Amino acid sequence: MKRYQDYATLLLRIAMAIGFLSAVLSRLGFLGKQSSGWENFLAYAEEVNSFLPKSLIPSIAIFSTFLESLFAVLFLVGYQTRKTAIGASILTFLFALAMTYSFGIKEPLDYSDFVFSMGAFLLSTADKYRWSLDEYLLKIN
Repeated sequence: MKRYQDYATLLLRIAMAIGFLSAVLSRLGFLGKQSSGWENFLAYAEEVNSFLPKSLIPSIAIFSTFLESLFAVLFLVGYQTRKTAIGASILTFLFALAMTYSFGIKEPLDYSDFVFSMGAFLLSTADKYRWSLDEYLLKIN
């Protein structure tokens, strides 16, 4: 049974990394015709964060894009996985709360933000992270 948990945490790490990477690559225009683009992302961020002053939206967009990029890379290599998972859980939960406030409950449910957040939280509870930089660093110390 433990072996399946090792595979599950690896696959969850990869899935979360791909989810973050997809969002970032889309807003930066790297997905061709399927990209949302930065301007569209800024407009959406303004809608999602309707309760904040407009002047804060560019900073929030840049900061969230930075965090999503960082989390994606850290999940892929498996470094500081527990802390990364906690950060990803908090960030996506904040996304879900902002979406709920601005659009109602259907939007974050459709985008699976609560599922993504709780998946990250679940990942943070793993005993170990096989096939990761975390595991490698434990072995050499």
